[in-house]
Amino acid sequence: MRGPHNIWRLIRTGATLERTGAMPVLLDAVEAPRLTRMAIRGLVWPFQWLGLKGDETLPPVPRALQAMGPAYIKFGQVLSTRPDVVGSGLAVELRVLQDKLPPFPVEVAKAEVEKELGRPVDALFSMFSEPVAAASIAQVHQAQLRESGDFVAVKVLRPGIERAFQRDIDTFYLIASFLDAVSPSSRRLKPLDVIEHFEGVVLGELDLRLESASASEFAANTETDKGFTLPRVRWALSARRVMTLDWAEGINAAEVEAIAAAGHDMTQLAQRVLQLFLKHALRDGFFHADMHHGNLKIAPNGDIIALDFGIMGHLDEYTRRVYAEILFGFIQRDYMRVAEVHFEAGYVPADRDVNAFARALRAVGEPIFGMNAEQISMARLLSYLFEVTERFGMETRTELILLQRTMVVVEGVARTFDPRMNIWDAAKPVVETYIADSIGPRAMIADLQRTARVLGRFGPRLPALAESALIRLSEERDPAPRARPWPAVGWMAVGAGLATAVAAVIAGIA
Repeated sequence: MRGPHNIWRLIRTGATLERTGAMPVLLDAVEAPRLTRMAIRGLVWPFQWLGLKGDETLPPVPRALQAMGPAYIKFGQVLSTRPDVVGSGLAVELRVLQDKLPPFPVEVAKAEVEKELGRPVDALFSMFSEPVAAASIAQVHQAQLRESGDFVAVKVLRPGIERAFQRDIDTFYLIASFLDAVSPSSRRLKPLDVIEHFEGVVLGELDLRLESASASEFAANTETDKGFTLPRVRWALSARRVMTLDWAEGINAAEVEAIAAAGHDMTQLAQRVLQLFLKHALRDGFFHADMHHGNLKIAPNGDIIALDFGIMGHLDEYTRRVYAEILFGFIQRDYMRVAEVHFEAGYVPADRDVNAFARALRAVGEPIFGMNAEQISMARLLSYLFEVTERFGMETRTELILLQRTMVVVEGVARTFDPRMNIWDAAKPVVETYIADSIGPRAMIADLQRTARVLGRFGPRLPALAESALIRLSEERDPAPRARPWPAVGWMAVGAGLATAVAAVIAGIA
């Protein structure tokens, strides 16, 4: 699949990149050497007439990707979440991709629904509209349930999209392999790993059961969050290629004038959208990672409604605590603590100077705090922070990249509601609450309780595990046959039993 038969697609891709002016931009992004640039452009220049022209109103790279179709558009969207790979400037450019494509006929959509759900569309719905939105992977129809009369949104994958994406992903692998071979400087960006990451994202979005599960989990986590609602998944009307949710009535978040005209408190909306994102990321470790205007609506009662759960972010408990301490340290202007957290987490190599790192962080934070509310920007802070951490040898943390990128997008949404919003003032109560709950005596007791439960579950197996470990150790030291070290095993079993008993007591107290 990833062999020479994809050469034609590689040529067509290179020709389009050259014709649209995207080629030099991308070569700059991967820091290709001069000779490599000359060789690549020399190879594709004679074929540029084979390239697609694209929309001339778009910047070069989005123009090329949009011209080449759904997989390339989705690839651009994923790259927009990776400023560590393409740079912050190109990442911003890629976010202009509208992900809007011509819809496929409603009759084709109905056929897909009947095939997936096993019943005629007319038996399920009394009304099934023309497409109301069409994107690279799927399109959405409004429908009305025949039994209850409720209005729902039916998301249907494009016919043949799986095969088309796999074909283009194969081409991406070929391009990545080519870059890896001819441009040693680009290897630091790990092009093959980037394509593998993209493939994982796309495969997840091509199974709408997974998106339904994400929507359901997100709804369960946020059901008590005031001013935030999600459309309910209709599981009986959802399958691998079809997803049905309650219809969400509201004003698109981009229509700021309409939202204000409806009487909504714009300052309160701005604060809420940022605080909800931080709460989901820190409290739950599961957050909407694509919270741009198009995926948000404002309900008539003022609630923020989130849509499209194809890209969700995950953070483990430890990463959440590290991120909260970093954010809280900046809020408190405690740069030494921010530096220490980076070292404690292993984000910065231990052989670097923590005091020098703290001074570099102060150079990042202090200019931000010297600005007025309108000038304070999380995007600017994160941009500076990327520069500093890269200089001190911090390796890329994909989970933090997605979190930081989403926070920049959320900040942009919040500022359209209230341009004078103070980002730090809005973030502070959420971060302080999380710090109080997760870092301190209460958190320590909760950690001990979880540890005790784990020990309790493994208690019956500890003697056998200890015996097996001691036998292996003994055999490594003395290959000759010998009797099993029963006395040592006995002591280990006693220790395991005591550990289990202590764990049970802690669990009972907690």
